[in-house]
Amino acid sequence: MSDQHTPADGPEPGGRESGGAGHGGGPEPAPIRFFGTTWVRHDGGYGLRRAGVAVGSLALAAAGAALLRFAFQGLEIAAVGSFVGTLVVVGFAVCSALAFRHTWAGLTGRPGPSVADGSGQGLLFIGFVGSLLAYFCRSLVEAPGEQRHRAEYEAARERYERRRGTRTGNPAARKSGAKSGAKTGAKKRR
Repeated sequence: MSDQHTPADGPEPGGRESGGAGHGGGPEPAPIRFFGTTWVRHDGGYGLRRAGVAVGSLALAAAGAALLRFAFQGLEIAAVGSFVGTLVVVGFAVCSALAFRHTWAGLTGRPGPSVADGSGQGLLFIGFVGSLLAYFCRSLVEAPGEQRHRAEYEAARERYERRRGTRTGNPAARKSGAKSGAKTGAKKRR
């Protein structure tokens, strides 16, 4: 028995039914979280999904900010002092800014060396409000990550078309044509 299961009567992944490119061959677009492959042609409820991601990420960011406010009120009740309160606020602000920048770079292009490797993951976790705000801002323009995925998909399609264009025709005819051309060239030199 095989571990792979192919549905007999379901749509192909990346096919027309799932919002894929619908080409006969070549590279398939990579799905984006919450959007699948609807970002390719902006169909299949793409606009509603973008609105849902924008509203959802903004609501989660507001809930996260309220949660942080309750935590700060707990510090005030504990009377830890204004210095510690200021440190906490500045720490969350810096972490949120770093998380926003990291998330934005990941959504618009290939991120370079990141804060997320090893010890920096805690900073991004603390700055979750910044990541949610980056999702919100990006979903106002396009599906978060669409720009990067579209560039990669178009580059892959271009490479595929270039390779496919050089392989057209009958390979046997090319070989025989190359051999006969070599023979006639050898006869002309004599």
